Amino acid sequence: MGCSVSVLGMRKKKPNIPEVSVFVPLMRIPAKSNIQISLKGLVPNDLLDKLSSLRNQILLLTEDTDGSSTTQIWPVLEEYLPVLIGLTEKDHGLEELVEFKWKTVTRHQEASLSNSWFELLSVIHMMTVLTLSEANSLLIPEEHLGSEIRTVSTDSKRDAVDLLLKASGYIEFCIHEILVRIPPETKRSLPKDLQEGILEALSIQALGQGTEIQLGLAMESQKASLSVKRRLACEQLSYFSQAYGCLSQCDLSHGYGKKHLWFIKWKFLEAKAAAYYYHGLIMDKGTDPSSSISAVCCFAAAEELLTESKKACLSFCLANPVSRIPPFWGSMKYLNQKIPEVALKKSQMYGYLLEQEKGLQVLPDLPEFQLSLRPNDYRLPEMDPAWDRESWEIESQTLKEHLKDQEDMY
Repeated sequence: MGCSVSVLGMRKKKPNIPEVSVFVPLMRIPAKSNIQISLKGLVPNDLLDKLSSLRNQILLLTEDTDGSSTTQIWPVLEEYLPVLIGLTEKDHGLEELVEFKWKTVTRHQEASLSNSWFELLSVIHMMTVLTLSEANSLLIPEEHLGSEIRTVSTDSKRDAVDLLLKASGYIEFCIHEILVRIPPETKRSLPKDLQEGILEALSIQALGQGTEIQLGLAMESQKASLSVKRRLACEQLSYFSQAYGCLSQCDLSHGYGKKHLWFIKWKFLEAKAAAYYYHGLIMDKGTDPSSSISAVCCFAAAEELLTESKKACLSFCLANPVSRIPPFWGSMKYLNQKIPEVALKKSQMYGYLLEQEKGLQVLPDLPEFQLSLRPNDYRLPEMDPAWDRESWEIESQTLKEHLKDQEDMY
C-alpha cells in the first residue's frame, strides 16, 4: 500500500495549457537592485525608502503570482510611477546612477541597465502586459475555458476593446516618449522584446484586435450594413498587415518571438478572408456578369484564406509556449460556416459564366479605408512631491559607511 501511495504521489500534474484570444507578451518582472546603496547620501532617506520599498513590493507580488494578480499589482505600480519619475529628471542628475535589473517570469532572461528611463520603460511595458492579459481574460470566460463553445457577453467585448486601446496607448508612449530619451548605445543593450519594431507591432495589433471585436459586434447587429462590415474587415487587415511589416524586420529569437509572428500571420489571414467575403457579397449585388464573376473570385479567395488561417492558427498554438486551439467565436464563428457555404453556392450558380468569361476571372483589389481606431493618449502622473529639493534634508555619510556600502554592492 505504501508503495502505491508513493507512486501516485509522484505522478506529474497535468500541464496547464492556456488558451489565447489576445496575444500577451512574456511578462518581465523586477529583479533585486541596489537602489538604496546607489542613491544613499544623494536623496533623503524617506524618499529612498519609499522608492526601494515600492519596487520591492512589485518584485514580491510578481514573483508570488508570476504577474497574474493584476488587482494587487496595479495600485503599487500607480504609486511607484510618481516616485520613479523623479529619477528621470535631468536636473536631479540621477538618471544613470542605479543599475536596474529585470527578468522574465520564466527566469531565463535578465536585463540590467544603469538607466532610469529603462526602468520607466519596463514598468509601462509591465502595465501593457497586465492590460492585454486582462483583455484576454474577458474574452475567455472561465466557464468556457477549454470548451468548443465560447460565449462572450457584449459588455465584455466592449470592455476588451477599451483595454486594447489603453494597451496600445501605453506602448505608443514607450515608443515616442521613452525610447527617444535612451542613448543609442544603451538602447542596443535593451532586451529584444523591447525593440522599437516589436513594441510598434504590439501597439498596431492591439488596434487590429479591437477592430476584430468590433466586426463581431457589427455582425450581431441588424443595423450594420455590408459596407460597414467590409470596412471593418479591411481595416482589420490593414492593421495586421502593418504589424506584420514591423515584426518581420525584428530579431525574433527572444522568448515569444516566433509565436508572436505566427499570431499576426493567423490574424492577418482571418482578416483577409473576412474582407474578401464581404467584398464578394457587395460585388454580387451588381447586375453585370463581370460583377458576378468578381464575386465568385472573392468567395474562392476567402475560402482559401480561411483554410490557410486555420493552418497558421495551429502553427501559433504549437509554437513555444504551447497553447490550446481556440474555438471559433466572434466574427470567425459566423465566417467559418458562411464562407465555405457561400463559395460553393456561388461557384455552382455562376459556373456557366466562369466557363464563358475566363478572361474576367481576376481577383479584384480590396478597397482601402482610413483607419478608425487610435491608441488612447497616455500621460505620466505628476512627480511625487517628495522630489521637491527645497525641502530636502540629506544626512551626511562617513567614509567608513560609504566603503561598507560599496562592499555590500558586490
